[in-house]
This record gives sequence, C-alpha cells and structure tokens, in this order.
Amino acid sequence: MRLLQKFRNIGKSSQYKGSSNYAYLATRVRAMKSKLVPKETYPRLMNMGISEITRLIEETEYKQDIDKLARTYSGVDLIEHGLNRNLAETFTKLIKISEGEPNYLIIEYLKNYDIWNIKTILRGKYYNASQNEIKEDLVSAGQLSYTFLSELAGKESYSEVISALEGTEYYPILIGYDETNLSDIENNLDKMYYNGLFNVIGESKSKDRKLFAKFIRTEIDIKNINTLFRLKKAGVKQDEIVDLIIDGGLELSTNSIQGLLPLSYDDFIQALNKYSFWDSISDAVGSDTDSLINVETQLKKHSLKSASSFSHVYPLSIVPIMDYIISKRNEVNNLRIIARGKAANLSDEIIMNQLVI
Repeated sequence: MRLLQKFRNIGKSSQYKGSSNYAYLATRVRAMKSKLVPKETYPRLMNMGISEITRLIEETEYKQDIDKLARTYSGVDLIEHGLNRNLAETFTKLIKISEGEPNYLIIEYLKNYDIWNIKTILRGKYYNASQNEIKEDLVSAGQLSYTFLSELAGKESYSEVISALEGTEYYPILIGYDETNLSDIENNLDKMYYNGLFNVIGESKSKDRKLFAKFIRTEIDIKNINTLFRLKKAGVKQDEIVDLIIDGGLELSTNSIQGLLPLSYDDFIQALNKYSFWDSISDAVGSDTDSLINVETQLKKHSLKSASSFSHVYPLSIVPIMDYIISKRNEVNNLRIIARGKAANLSDEIIMNQLVI
C-alpha cells in the first residue's frame, strides 16, 4: 500500500507548474548524447563474446550499473539488468533536472514504461515465467518503482497483479483481463496512453506543445504502419485490424488507414510510396518480402533520423530532449540485441539486420 501511495504522489507532483528550463536542459542533453556509444563501436562488439562485451560496456556510461549488479548476475543476465538499470536511471535523471513544462511532458511520455512493464508482467504470468525471468525485461523508467514492479512479478497469479494496481489509472482497463484477451488489454493500454498524451498536450498553442505533439503523432504513424505490415502479411481480416489501430497519426490519418485496409498486401505496399517513410523502407520491402524484420528496422532508422534532423532545427525546445530519449532507448536496444544474439549463437547477419545504427 505504501508503494502504491508513492505512485499516487508522483502523479500529483507531475502537474505542470513553474518556469521551464529548455536552454539548460538542451545543454545537459547534448552532453549526455555525446556519451552514447559511437557507431564504430558496434562492429567491434560483433566480434566479441559475452565476457568481452561486458568489459567494453564497463568502459562506458554503464560501468556503475554493471559493477553494482555484478555480485547478483553474470553473463548475458548481467548485461540485461545493467542496461535496464542504466536506462531507468538516465530517464529519472532527466525528470530531476527538468522544470515546468518539459518536466511535465517528460513524465507523461515516460509512462510508456509503466505500460511496458505491466504488459511484461501479465505476459510472464500467462506463460508461467519465473519472477527472475520477468524481472529481466522490467525497466523502471516510468512512475512505478522497481521495488513495486518486482513485487508484482512475484505475485502468484494475474488477478493478484491486477489487484495490486487498484487505484492506478491502468486499473479500469486491467479489470477486464481474463487470460483469454491479453492482446486486447495490451492494445487498450496503448490507446489509453496516447489518449492521455493528447490530453496533456491539450489545446495549448505553445511551440513546445506543438512540437511534442508532432513527435507523438509520428510515433503513432510508425506503430500503425508496423501493425498494418504484420497483420496484412498474416492475412488478418480487415475488421480485426481496425481495432488495433491507434488514432492520432501525423501522416496516416484514420481516413488514410481506412483506404489501406481493403488492399491486398502487394497493393498495400505500392500505396505507401506517397508517405515520407517510403524511401526508408522501399529497398527492404523490395528485397525481402518474406520477412518484416528489415522493414521494422528501417522504420526505426527513419524515426531516429527524423528526430535528429528536427533537433537541429529547434535546438532550444522539447525536441532535443525527445531526440535524446529516442537515441538512448535505441542504444540500449542495440546492445541488448547483440548480447542476446551472441548468447543464442545467432549469425552476425541475423543480429546486424536487427540493429538500428
């Protein structure tokens, strides 16, 4: 109960008030971004084993996290937990050094990690995963603390997990879960999250709210196009796809998506050539239509490139902060993919195809 009260208090403290410190934040974020793993480091990592990867990571910003967890974990588990801990600590730092509007927007955006963690725990319970297996994928970068999430992971059943979340904004959706509708619950949590972000943005005419909205709407586009690719490739019926689409995209409006739904897979691909992300994915869909990994990777690259370009245009705004959040998250994903791939003895080609560099 005390942990849940802490969650409620954080929510109350996130209300937008006070002056904004974009200039200071932009300077701090530029310094933090300069410490990201350089692109030329990834080929070196590909030639290393797990122990060598761990040592190299210890030479970067992850040293403190690896050292702190080295007594508890080893091998790929140490890398996993170290990466997750660092990501959570980094984003918590962003919240602490921000004030006013950026603080408010960052807190609301990072609620996506609460959603991620709840999904991870429910999936873990569904597949009878152990508490430790579930904890490997937890990232306490949102409002739910790692201690609270660990306790949720240790619950005996999904119903106990949901009961422990009573009083949170997620509970009204979670009480509809009955172990037969996990994908529906996950989709409803995503929709709730984005609806919440749009409520936060509101009708404000401030430049930073508008820029923040553009980031969110672009993110929705990427999610929706990934959903359309996967489901159309799988031959899912049109009416079933509609329920999984998130409203509010920048380029892919509701009407645009409605026009794509009846198309065959090949016609669907051809219809995408008018969108900004087409140049990024055209080679991927042309060279390997049997796998969507390359398409999803190219869409992530498009998102990163757009955020970076946008950041240079608006250097003293919310944009560099969002750019850093996306870049940091991508770095952790890349390092995780390499570590997991090496541990599973995957070929370098398979691993490289999933990296976003």
